[in-house]
Amino acid sequence: MSSYISLEGSETPIHAWTRGVPVDPGAEQQLRNVAALPIVGPHLAVMPDVHWGRGATIGSVIPTRKAIIPAAVGVDIGCGMIAVRTNVRAKRLPDNLKDLRKRIEALIPVGKGQHRTLSSEVETLWGQNHAPALARILEKHPALEKAKRSPEKQLGTLGSGNHFVELCLDEKQRVWIMLHSGSRGMGNAIGSYFIDAAKRDMECHLAALPDANLAYLQEGSDLFADYVEAVAWAQNFARDNRAVMLAAVMMALREKFPDLSASMEAIDCHHNYVQQEQHFGEQLWVTRKGAVRAQKGEFGIIPGSMGAKSFIVQGLGHAQSFCSCSHGAGRVMSRTEAKKRISLKSHREALKNVECRKDGGVLDESPAAYKDIDAVMAAQEDLVMVVHTLKQVLCVKG
Repeated sequence: MSSYISLEGSETPIHAWTRGVPVDPGAEQQLRNVAALPIVGPHLAVMPDVHWGRGATIGSVIPTRKAIIPAAVGVDIGCGMIAVRTNVRAKRLPDNLKDLRKRIEALIPVGKGQHRTLSSEVETLWGQNHAPALARILEKHPALEKAKRSPEKQLGTLGSGNHFVELCLDEKQRVWIMLHSGSRGMGNAIGSYFIDAAKRDMECHLAALPDANLAYLQEGSDLFADYVEAVAWAQNFARDNRAVMLAAVMMALREKFPDLSASMEAIDCHHNYVQQEQHFGEQLWVTRKGAVRAQKGEFGIIPGSMGAKSFIVQGLGHAQSFCSCSHGAGRVMSRTEAKKRISLKSHREALKNVECRKDGGVLDESPAAYKDIDAVMAAQEDLVMVVHTLKQVLCVKG
């Protein structure tokens, strides 16, 4: 028996690792819409956390020939995870972690917050890694200037939604730091700008597309080259954003544990991004929209929802998945639906052993809003091998 299910109703094959997990009809239709594009192939790969998304389906791996769909990459460009194992054991943690959570929240702005001033380290990082490249992008696309809004002050900030900072325990009761964030406001502006630019560029052809949001940019055009440059900037910003936050959490922990050290190299992986890769003898642009690269032996992170297990995994290099795996559990309720259906009482019960916000503002992130992470992992057991199972004890959200 094949490890994946083939979705019917599309000329381009759709391979879905969704055995035992729910897939809503809206997401299935989105996948067929993407598969109908002439630039897509040789097939689509669908991860078990798949669910409906704006423009393109979250939990999909979209290979394209000499073109990129900006809406498939989305607006949270470079969103991803970083995790590191420390030398601290659970027995050394205080019984009440609230003060530690408050300290992390003081060091890392959440939601729409940003830093008021820059540390010398962040100022140097911004000046060397990001300011010159962004200036070149803004010179070619001055309309992005009005959306700029001090991106340097967002370097090392969390954002909101499903972004988080967590302390977790592994199977040997070792403390891990794990966090999830992306390219913040500037990445959002770049994504939105080029989605609109692709629609204008294809204005005469939009009627022939199954969804106007699937407008694409073709290799060889100035707009395509500029988009690739801007996406690379956002992906680099997202990676550095996570690194700065990781350093802040390490600082907070070191105040309590002066001997703190990281005993495992940080695992850092994007799960909303595009890059060129070689598959099936072709040079393709591979967009992972809510999916993690999982080449043979490559480490990745698959988080559960608030209160659920998360996993450090190693890729098995499955060719048909374009060497990919899921980026999490995947939603079964929209944010609006979750806020209507999940009670504050059940939310608090699900998170009783986690130091985190337990108010109505995060009901849309409650465990019940997501798929069962164990079912998701079972559906992709031929894509990754579990190396560590983590259980969160502290969670910071915007």
